[in-house]
Amino acid sequence: MTTRILVMGVSHNALAPEQRQRIAACHAVVASDRFAPLVRGLCDTVLPVAPLAAMLDALAAALAGGDVAVLASGDPLFFGIGRTLIRRFGGERLVFFPALSAVQLACARFRVPWDDMAFLSLHGRDGGEVAARILAQRKVMLFTDQRNSPDRIAALLLARLGELGDQERIRDLHVRVAENLGLADERLVQDTLAGIAARRFAPLNMMLIEQEGLQEAESPLGLNEDEIRHSRGLITKDEVRAVTLHRLRLPARGVFWDVGAGSGSVALEAARCCPGLQVLAVEQKKEQQDNIRANIVRHRAWNVRLVAGSAPGVLAGLPDPDRVFIGGSGGRLEQIIDACAGRLAAGGRLVVNAVLPATAELAPARLAAAGLAVDVRRLRVERQARPGAEWQELNPITIITARK
Repeated sequence: MTTRILVMGVSHNALAPEQRQRIAACHAVVASDRFAPLVRGLCDTVLPVAPLAAMLDALAAALAGGDVAVLASGDPLFFGIGRTLIRRFGGERLVFFPALSAVQLACARFRVPWDDMAFLSLHGRDGGEVAARILAQRKVMLFTDQRNSPDRIAALLLARLGELGDQERIRDLHVRVAENLGLADERLVQDTLAGIAARRFAPLNMMLIEQEGLQEAESPLGLNEDEIRHSRGLITKDEVRAVTLHRLRLPARGVFWDVGAGSGSVALEAARCCPGLQVLAVEQKKEQQDNIRANIVRHRAWNVRLVAGSAPGVLAGLPDPDRVFIGGSGGRLEQIIDACAGRLAAGGRLVVNAVLPATAELAPARLAAAGLAVDVRRLRVERQARPGAEWQELNPITIITARK
């Protein structure tokens, strides 16, 4: 007979009589330091949860002697250890006994429905990515960890919104934290971002963030030039932007550099199309930097981060890109191409838009010299304001695509 893994959810830091009976019949039990006292006297072999890889090997060995119980907080299949156990041992060998999850308890305490809620685990995540993902949601419950604690998350959000000058959104964010749910020292806290940032919290907590008045975003692609703040007509035109994004073939996740971003129009639509993409808009001019900040706030493109400075020098401190768009070079096109091509990830794409014939001639040769496969296309656009009006011909654009 095949031995089984009994995965038991624990609520209120206590075991029900039926759970105790099942554990007593097992050959071994896996329990964290927090749950180990609950199984004392029930089973001779208690395996620690950490380190995870060692636990999985020990669990596999223990199965030779009989069933093994695994204790988990709440529902093991909701941001819990269930996924890891299924991946290692297969679903057929596992039996789950879920308890109330921390999300259910927190929402009950806060009296908040959770059928329309987003969920985000912060375990091991980078702070910059976290801020963007939180701000994109109307209502989100966070699974925190010791590094990404509520006070740190609040401070990250304050810093991100502060650098964009978005005081209105800072005021509109409602933050609640539920600590030690179901335990004797349970605590519920509701405060402003600044108030949460100034507090300290127990490691066991859930964090709920809500934004008042956040409406469903419109279509992610198709912003018009007049919807994007820019200066003196210096913006990648709508038709050119659409073709550029097509040639970039953006990944759902990864890093995208928009070098010489100008108003940030390409970065903006890239971010809206791919919310999981980290978009870095590199721009040296103060006026355009202000435009980028305003566009991020207006169109809620929180995964765009302004990198103020001139390329190629400022690129050194950025994570390696999966995609690069070079919209402006300030006369340093060769150096920028060399820097970008050398950092581009395997399978990545780099697109250069050229207005001047000299740029259209130089960029393909330089990209090919860097070992990239190059494709060149020319785009001519004509516009008619209304039926019967004269056609307006825009400057032709050469779009150079390079693949690594």
